[in-house]
Amino acid sequence: MKKKTGRKIIKKDMIWAYIFILVPLGTFTIFTLYPVVSAFITSFYEYKPLGSTWVGLENYINSLNNSLFWKALKNTLVYTVITVPLLLILSFLVSVMVLPFRKRMQTFFKAVYYLPAIASGVALAFVWKWIFSPLSSGLLNRVMKIFGISAVNWMGSKKTAMGTLIAVAVFSGLGKNLIIYIAALLGIDSTYYEVADMDGASFFEKIRYVVWPLVKPTTVFLIITSIINGLQSFQTAYLMTGGGPDNETTMVGLLIWKRAFEYFDYGEACAQALMLAVLISIFSIAQLKLTSNDVEY
Repeated sequence: MKKKTGRKIIKKDMIWAYIFILVPLGTFTIFTLYPVVSAFITSFYEYKPLGSTWVGLENYINSLNNSLFWKALKNTLVYTVITVPLLLILSFLVSVMVLPFRKRMQTFFKAVYYLPAIASGVALAFVWKWIFSPLSSGLLNRVMKIFGISAVNWMGSKKTAMGTLIAVAVFSGLGKNLIIYIAALLGIDSTYYEVADMDGASFFEKIRYVVWPLVKPTTVFLIITSIINGLQSFQTAYLMTGGGPDNETTMVGLLIWKRAFEYFDYGEACAQALMLAVLISIFSIAQLKLTSNDVEY
C-alpha cells in the first residue's frame, strides 16, 4: 500500500511539473518559435495577403545588393562597437566608486542610475530629444549658450547624429549594468582584500589583480547581452532621428521595420531579420569563446 501511495504521489508531482513546464513552453512556442519559423518561410516569398509568390533567394539577393542595407549594417556595427565598451567601462568604474559607501548611499545611487531603466523607453526618448533639441530651448544648447557656444543641431547633423544616439544608449543603459556589477562586487570574499592589504597592494592593484579577474564572468555576460542589444537597436533611432540625416542613423532594425511597415515588403524584411539574427549569433558565439576561456561559472 505504501509503494502504491508513493507512486501516486510521484505521478501527481509529474503531472503538475508538466503543467508548469507547458506554460513557459507554450509562451515560447507562440511568441518566439512560431514567429521565427513563419519569418523563415516568408523570407522565400513575395508576400501578398491573398496569395504569396515563391521567389526563392530573391529577397536575400536584393538585400545584399541594396546599398542602404550595407549602410545600415555599418551604422549598426559602429554604434555597437562604440557603445558597448563605453557602457561597460563607465558602469564598472561607477560601481567601484559606489561600493565603499554605506548601504543607504549605495541604494540611493543605484536608484538614481537605475531610474531610466524602469521608465518608458518612449518617454525617455522624448526627454533626450528635448535635451538635444536644435532650438535654443534645448537643454544642452542652453548650457552651451552660457559659455558663449552657439547652438548645435545635434540630431540633424551628420557629424553629431550618431554620437547623440550613442550618448543616449550609454547613459540610459548604465543603471542595469551598474546593478549587476555591484552585485558581483558584493559577492567577492573580503579575504581577497585582506590578503592584498597584507601584500601592500595599492587601490589600483586591487582593481587589476583582485576585482577585475573575479568579476570577469559578469563582464562576459554583460558584453554578450550588450552586443545583442546594440545590434538589435531600433527604438531610439526611430523616435529621435527617424534614421536621418541622410540615413546616417539608420540601423538594421529600423530598416527592417521600414521595409515591412512602410513599404509592406514582408518577404525582404523577414530575410533581413534572419540575416541579422545570424550575425548576432556569430558575434555572440565568437565573443563567448574569446572571452570565457579562463572563466569559471
